[in-house]
Amino acid sequence: MDVYSFPITMLNHAVKAAIMPQKRPVNSPMRSTLSLALIALSLAGCGEKKAQQPRPPALVEAQPVAAATFTDALEAVGTALANEQVVLSAPVTERITALNFTDGGYVARGQVIATLAVGQERAELASAEAQALQARQQLERVQSLKARGFATGATLEQQMALAGAARANADLARASIGDRVIRAPFAGWVSLRTVSPGAIVTAGTAIATVSDISRIKLDFTIPETRLSAIRAGQAIRAVSAAWPDRPFTGTVATIDPVIDPVTRAVRVRAILPNPDRALKPGMLLTVSVLSRQRQSLAVPELAVIGDGDDRYVFTVADGKAKRVKVDTGVRQNGQVEITGGVKAGQMIVTEGVVKLSDGVPVRLPGDKPTSPAKTAG
Repeated sequence: MDVYSFPITMLNHAVKAAIMPQKRPVNSPMRSTLSLALIALSLAGCGEKKAQQPRPPALVEAQPVAAATFTDALEAVGTALANEQVVLSAPVTERITALNFTDGGYVARGQVIATLAVGQERAELASAEAQALQARQQLERVQSLKARGFATGATLEQQMALAGAARANADLARASIGDRVIRAPFAGWVSLRTVSPGAIVTAGTAIATVSDISRIKLDFTIPETRLSAIRAGQAIRAVSAAWPDRPFTGTVATIDPVIDPVTRAVRVRAILPNPDRALKPGMLLTVSVLSRQRQSLAVPELAVIGDGDDRYVFTVADGKAKRVKVDTGVRQNGQVEITGGVKAGQMIVTEGVVKLSDGVPVRLPGDKPTSPAKTAG
């Protein structure tokens, strides 16, 4: 029989039998029962005394409250755009005779991208130049005759008009040839080509896209209620899903002077340097507009516990944990801004918070363990 479950009725009978004067043998069953009852009471008392012993101090980690830099941030989502970007298209319907770029390669400003067939245009240019030469020579003869009085002023003027028209026709032929030589308007990186030499393209057919991505334009919108929190020249930080561990920094360049009457939002454009071309046009980036930088007390996020709308930390003093209510601000980089409740230099528990309650004994790494008996004394 378990001594802790000794029936109370048997205990009562045993006590009564011991008190009442009766003649029983020395080794009677009642005396044995009384002995078991007394042993049970003794063990129960020992167990109760053992349960009342204090638990050993909880091992926790703590650090002093220190100051850190915090910045208010306005969050938004933006789209990356090239600094300059153009789609080069065929101006006329013609056959492609040459493509002078490689897929994704770099092109300099003025470099020939593609050449269209110009056989007919060259023939027209040769004819126009011949007519222009003939008209110029005829003009020189008329001018000589006019100087000697053998030509009238009207004849001279007529020949001057003919020479000018011939020159214009030659210039038109040259321009037609120039339209069939497609050049890069600025230096940049060319897209993957989708046409090949020999293909006949119509007017407006895209041949290549040239993008200047030495820097990126980042467009995003903010609600009109936050318009007062942003200004040109303000620093921003952007993060892309392609580079989650690498923040990109830049500045606000322009704020659209017109607010969208439907969404009540304003468009903002920032400029991000992109020397290694990590950012690509079309990327989606999370934007943080930084403002009001300040120094405030900070504690690790794991040190703060919530209870409804209130926030608490555990301070360490005289070997005991004390639950202290604190006022918090923003959260940044794993730190929580503390605006009230604790002072700089106070030791707070950073690890082991979940096993604490107000007033329990604690010890830090490096402290000598304290036995429960000494703690109780």
